[in-house]
Amino acid sequence: MTDTIERAGLQVHAALAELLEREVLPVLGRDADVFWRGFSELLADLAPCNRALLVKRQDLQAKIDAWHQERRGQPHDPKAYRAFLEAIGYLVPEPAPFAIGTENVDPEIATMAGPQLVVPVLNARFLLNAANARWGSLYDAFYGTDALDAPPAKPGGYDPERGAAVVARVRAFLDETVALAEGSWADLTDLSGDIPLADPAQFAGRTERGPLLVNNGLHIEIVVDREHPVGKDDPAGIADVVLESALTTICDCEDSVAAIDGEDKALAYRNWLGVIRGDLEESFDKGGRRMTRKLAPDKRYTAPDGSERSLPGRSLLFVRNVGHLMTTPAVRLASGAEAPEGVIDAVFTSAIGALDVEGHAKHGNSRGGSIYIVKPKMHGPEECAFTNDLFDRVEDLLGLPRHTIKVGVMDEERRTSANLAACIHAVKDRIVFINTGFLDRTGDEIHTSMQAGPMIRKGAMKSSVWLDAYEKRNVAIGLACGLSGKAQIGKGMWAAPDMMRDMLEQKIGHLKAGANTAWVPSPTAATLHALHYHRLDVFAAQQGLGDAPGLDALLTIPVVDGTNWSEDEVREELDNNAQGLLGYVVRWIDQGVGCSKVPDIHDVGLMEDRATLRISSQHMANWLLHGVCTREQVMDSLRRMAAKVDAQNADDPAYRPLVGNEEGPAFRAACDLVFKGAEQPSGYTEPLLHEWRAAAKWG
Repeated sequence: MTDTIERAGLQVHAALAELLEREVLPVLGRDADVFWRGFSELLADLAPCNRALLVKRQDLQAKIDAWHQERRGQPHDPKAYRAFLEAIGYLVPEPAPFAIGTENVDPEIATMAGPQLVVPVLNARFLLNAANARWGSLYDAFYGTDALDAPPAKPGGYDPERGAAVVARVRAFLDETVALAEGSWADLTDLSGDIPLADPAQFAGRTERGPLLVNNGLHIEIVVDREHPVGKDDPAGIADVVLESALTTICDCEDSVAAIDGEDKALAYRNWLGVIRGDLEESFDKGGRRMTRKLAPDKRYTAPDGSERSLPGRSLLFVRNVGHLMTTPAVRLASGAEAPEGVIDAVFTSAIGALDVEGHAKHGNSRGGSIYIVKPKMHGPEECAFTNDLFDRVEDLLGLPRHTIKVGVMDEERRTSANLAACIHAVKDRIVFINTGFLDRTGDEIHTSMQAGPMIRKGAMKSSVWLDAYEKRNVAIGLACGLSGKAQIGKGMWAAPDMMRDMLEQKIGHLKAGANTAWVPSPTAATLHALHYHRLDVFAAQQGLGDAPGLDALLTIPVVDGTNWSEDEVREELDNNAQGLLGYVVRWIDQGVGCSKVPDIHDVGLMEDRATLRISSQHMANWLLHGVCTREQVMDSLRRMAAKVDAQNADDPAYRPLVGNEEGPAFRAACDLVFKGAEQPSGYTEPLLHEWRAAAKWG
């Protein structure tokens, strides 16, 4: 491991110190000694506050556990339960009606609606792909996925029949979205002159490649090239139709990465620096050729009035910091204790973000002069207020105007959902984002009520009372707090990147629910999901939504009611959880891969991160606690599913089999996540994953 360097009483991983001192602070014109002294003071003040918040989490959970244990075997009393949660401070009074005051927010967040990507910051190639996913080929998206209702492409190169089906499908999209005054796009033969649109305002101008159109605030570029293999046979010479796709991207330092030490954190911050500064590149071999990926330039065009204009060529970037729970050896306090990782993230990612807002970036990220940080896993308004205080202190440390740093609040913990308006109020002048996330939210739902009884099966959670209330309340409360037109209201991930037809059928539901953004697993999925935002004006849809469901519905505990599962049903549930858990953990522990497409028990590839692991491990721990299954049954499932996971990874030369290696860190980590699941803080997987990854990485 790399040696540390002493700075103002702190022990800092050398690569982190060098990154700031050589590539960030001098460019910003900040004195390094002043920075380190201020950073040390910030940690001395805020680390104890961070610890106190975690102690309060534990205290509240202990009281909730005791309440359920005392009433075990009695009918649940919703009225008494709610009064109890109010008495212990889990539920706080609603704030008086208010509207957020966030200013200097970019249009991609405030006034536009479109897809959002989440990408692991440790993978430079993926990071560049996501940043460049602002524009995507609709021809490629249909040709290469099951979204097209046509036979698969024939092997042996380009399939003209499938290509023709793609062209017909895209022409139909153009007819629906940017209709002509008469006739169909399929009838056009010349796009060099005026295009007879039914709504002339949809003509935005021309790029060097062809006409630029706009619908619901999203642009469509028609690529005309009669020399292109596709364009040469097209009556109008159309070689492609390119959609404005991923308006925003979250560069993730949290759930989709495996970052346990200073070495990992340095790589994360360096990649964030590269996309912010604009010089990140990644070279790789593809099809026998050496290729280099870099950030795309802006898209220039001539407007109808003859003026020269440009559109962003890249997605607007957020960075997701870690939550309040973990500490990191990347920075140690004067006492020798590890510093809170969330505080370190806030300082380092904001310092790098300051390069953009102060004009030191090649392309520029925020035209509004803001740094966008997504903050996950906060429990209630106190923790949101702490984040607000932290960002105040970071702004002061870096000499940034107040509220330069904006915050996205992930509504993924039960105490936050139950107090959402108060959470928004705590950050009301810097909030730019709220969203829902089924998996982490379900994990916390299970852990919070761990002692209440055995939970319903995992698949049944999607139709549960609490989840319906959670999804609807998030949007309704966000709208009541004035987020529409100022901030994003988001929905969660489509986890199956190979099932694009199903995504096209289902994900428009997120827009109908009032979300002006939703997560997708790939640039291709972003382009296809963009079709939904052309079909539906989200901001108009928001106006017709009803009031939020009551709090009692949200607090409905999803315990089973009088069901006795058969032995086969129990084994099926355990196998499903164990397979997903092992498939994810083995890559995290042995290879340091925090997010990837992991085959499920039916061999369907799903994007997995720590949120999926949390729900699987907590569900198994809950059933074990309440005697639905035995330790022996859990071990039987883990051993059998280890063989299945090994078979699914047989083609990976870097893979270490689980079978025969049950004493290795990966299998032992999986066991701990289940058998120690009930005692993990808020049911989080990070403490055990970090412990066992360190064992695998450093021995």
